[in-house]
Amino acid sequence: MLNWNHLQTHLNRRTFLANSGVGLGSAALGSLLTRDGLAAESQARPSAHGGQPGLPHFAPKAKRVIFLCMAGGPTHLETFDYKPKLAEMDGKPFPESYTKGQPIAQLQGKELKCQGPLTKFRKYGENGQEISDFLPWTAKIADDICIIRSMVTEQINHDPAHTFMNTGTAISGRPSMGSWITYGLGSETEELPGFVVLTSVGGRNPQPIASRQWGTGFLPSRYQGVQFNSTGDPVNYLKNPAGITDPQQKELIDAVRKLDRFRNQRVSNPEIDTRIAAYEMAFRMQTSVPELMDLSDESKETLEMYGAEPGSGTYATNCLLARRLAERGSRFIHLYHRGWDHHGDLVRYMNTCCGLTDRPTWALINDLKQRGMLDETLVIWGGEFGRTPMFQGKGGAGRDHHIKGFSMWMAGGGIKGGISYGQTDELGYNSVENIVHVRDLHATMLHLLGIDHQRFSVEFQGLDTRLTGVEEARVIQEVLT
Repeated sequence: MLNWNHLQTHLNRRTFLANSGVGLGSAALGSLLTRDGLAAESQARPSAHGGQPGLPHFAPKAKRVIFLCMAGGPTHLETFDYKPKLAEMDGKPFPESYTKGQPIAQLQGKELKCQGPLTKFRKYGENGQEISDFLPWTAKIADDICIIRSMVTEQINHDPAHTFMNTGTAISGRPSMGSWITYGLGSETEELPGFVVLTSVGGRNPQPIASRQWGTGFLPSRYQGVQFNSTGDPVNYLKNPAGITDPQQKELIDAVRKLDRFRNQRVSNPEIDTRIAAYEMAFRMQTSVPELMDLSDESKETLEMYGAEPGSGTYATNCLLARRLAERGSRFIHLYHRGWDHHGDLVRYMNTCCGLTDRPTWALINDLKQRGMLDETLVIWGGEFGRTPMFQGKGGAGRDHHIKGFSMWMAGGGIKGGISYGQTDELGYNSVENIVHVRDLHATMLHLLGIDHQRFSVEFQGLDTRLTGVEEARVIQEVLT
């Protein structure tokens, strides 16, 4: 447990702004000069690698996480959870015994009818994993993925459901899972952020994703997720201002650097050190980010495998960038593809969304595997919730939001491939066997990174606050190698 009062000292922004002035950028050049043996002396600063003493608690099976978020809530009933009984009852009244008193988003108070599967399912891999025809490329990695068919969550609308998936609570302003992990374990690189966010769009009604979904909450701001832009400059304000040459920048930096060091010796404010480390990262990113985004060193075969187009901002390109970030040491890489909110015209938009994401997802798993990286990379695929077994018609058959049962999958670092875990009932409404709560997913993710979720907390407002909360959460041991 870490003391909030200690953290609060590090988070006094007003003190930081008053004391540090305009000289933050100076430390970045100082860091590079020191590393190259060109500075007279080094400064005592927090390591860009970060991490907390005593972590990990035990030997990890995974070094990093790539979280593939299908934002909007993909339907489990047209992806990984085939229900013959639901197909048999297509068009018939949905049994009231399932829904009475249950939260429903937009179908509340309306006549509820069964909506059978809108595509076919087939069995793939050694164990006959059932995967729909919407996902022919995911079917090719059936032996690499563990399908969780019994997920449950607590929030039925998009933004709070994302908040719950990302932070373990519906309370806004809490640390995201990527921030928790980089806070605890730090990063394997000094050149790039430990926590990176990439977004893409394509499908029906792309819901907005607020930047607080990758925020640090009450943790130090250096663990904030950094969003890379899909087009234009990857990161805003990374270049020198127009008209400023490197020699001019150096002349200013040399002068202000001395002032910074003198001031920090007098006030000894730890937030200045923390912020200097962040700005040094920004300075180093002026070189490392353009190199990351330049895909010219990728083979034609690799680009074609992903379907990546440099500078396009597509999910395919983001998947390739995720692999490159993983290679370079980023700890948590979060991809959002917005467009899965299929209240109507589901077949059309499933074809769109799967057409944009299915092959690149396969390519990412295949590429990591070929490079010997999959065993140490935990990949998670899924949305903030699932969709109802009941019909919702808005321009063709669709499905409403659903939280009582949906599917996700995991692959890589420490996960058994080629298996399915958990079940929903015969209509795909309730998770009924080996139920997996979002907090269980978080506990399992932390466990694979070598962290005991019960021992990983920060004191905040008098409580030992954890990613997995105060409710009981369990590691899903049955899906681990």
